[in-house]
Amino acid sequence: MALQLLPRLLLAARPPQVSRQLFTLPDLSSLSPFSGHDGNDQQVYHERKIFPYTQKQLYELVADASSYPRFLPFCTNARVLNKQAPPSDPSERLNMDVELTVGFMSFKETYVSKVTCRPYESVEAVAASSTPLFKSLDTVWRFQPASKQSPHPSPSSLSAPAAANPSQTPTDPGTPGNASPTLVTLDLSFAFANPVHAAVSATFFGQVSKMMVQAFETRCLEIYGQGKT
Repeated sequence: MALQLLPRLLLAARPPQVSRQLFTLPDLSSLSPFSGHDGNDQQVYHERKIFPYTQKQLYELVADASSYPRFLPFCTNARVLNKQAPPSDPSERLNMDVELTVGFMSFKETYVSKVTCRPYESVEAVAASSTPLFKSLDTVWRFQPASKQSPHPSPSSLSAPAAANPSQTPTDPGTPGNASPTLVTLDLSFAFANPVHAAVSATFFGQVSKMMVQAFETRCLEIYGQGKT
């Protein structure tokens, strides 16, 4: 009888085992500079600047999606997958699907963006679906007439090469913004799918909207030359 009770006594005398969780990863979302206190990691940036070019000139540059790698920061490739025929009515919108590739540091991502063009008014690009890098990515360019008395300084640090296509410089009669400066507004909103990517890319994307406007200004000089003030 004593021999039968011995295993039970030894088991009862054994010290309690402590369960430990090794290699537990912390919640990195709190470390991301793109995460708000309410848990919303969507970042929104707004830029506006007056350009000494017409609405038609500026719109045509942004509506040319295949040229994005020439002036959009971090855009390394752009390919138009499908595009509607130009509308007969200038007020009708133009839709197209564009495959874009962005790259910075060691990250590279290709995704499809739905681009909606409203002639001479706006160009909106929305990522068709979430990607491994971005949860969402929306960009809207808007073009509005500005007063001729509004200040629109041209960058003195940039030389003004001759226009690549002089026939594009004059604006057709009746075109919105004819012979007037244009107010350009840029609204950029995005959210990273991974908080680690957000933390690593904070230095780049914190200023990306300003970089986009500066690069667009350089592109205008390359195509149209120095604007009329």
